[in-house]
Amino acid sequence: MKILVTGGAGFIGSHLVDRLIEEEYKVVVIDNLSTGKKENLNPKADFYNLDICDFEKIKPIFQDIDYVFHLAAIPRVPISVEDPVGTSKANILGTVNVFKAASDNKIKRVVFASSSSVYGNQKELPLRETMMPGPISPYALQKLVGEQFANLFTQLYNTPIISLRYFNVFGPRTDLDSDYSLVIGKFLKQKSQNKPLTIFGDGEQTRGFCYVDDVVEADIKAMKKEKLKGGEVINIGSEKSFSVNFLAKLIEGQIQYLPPRPGDVLHTKADITLAKNLLNWEPKTSFEEGIKKTKEWFENYKN
Repeated sequence: MKILVTGGAGFIGSHLVDRLIEEEYKVVVIDNLSTGKKENLNPKADFYNLDICDFEKIKPIFQDIDYVFHLAAIPRVPISVEDPVGTSKANILGTVNVFKAASDNKIKRVVFASSSSVYGNQKELPLRETMMPGPISPYALQKLVGEQFANLFTQLYNTPIISLRYFNVFGPRTDLDSDYSLVIGKFLKQKSQNKPLTIFGDGEQTRGFCYVDDVVEADIKAMKKEKLKGGEVINIGSEKSFSVNFLAKLIEGQIQYLPPRPGDVLHTKADITLAKNLLNWEPKTSFEEGIKKTKEWFENYKN
């Protein structure tokens, strides 16, 4: 069986590729290395350095592919606020290109990486898929549009596409320079440089952090579960949430508070009832255990 992963050199995508190769699938990766890294690439995967915005170049790669995981994106809220045009091109046009290439090549199923950011600031927690989305950043809106295209392609073109709303994924290979949900990597880097841990706002904003191996498990289940028909939207996150201040205490270091930024959601916490029912999935890795594994990776990476 042959599987295509867009963004397969990225943080989550590279872990997914490793898992698929462990399970002895033949894996093809499309990544333009804008946020992905060559060092993350599994050498057993066939790699194409291509931009998903170039439809004519990516379409032939989808021939003879059975399943597609679409993780390629510019996954940063602050960048989307600064550049809504460029990020919309990658996150909306690029997504439509992937879906169309999959549809033209009669792919069995596509699993699309969406984001909990589509919820915006809701009045209630935990966040449920039945809530009316309220995106407060271009990135969040771009992911919501991706979900709607996923449903459209399922209904109109008979190409089953499942959308997984990732909640603040963390773990080894996390982005060390991101200020948003991957704040763990930023904190580790700042601490190693003897710099204060910078927090935007009061640090009481909470996140439903989810360890990367658990997210990969959800991806695999979404590919395999026969009862999924396409068009489903499923939360993939933690039922527990932790404040950024608590995270800073786990990392240990001086803290510097900065003004809050536009586009940042205050609280996320996942209702995963649907994931339990449809995927038989729930996270296995505790937050503390995940932080420990991430710190161990960082120490080796740094050295």
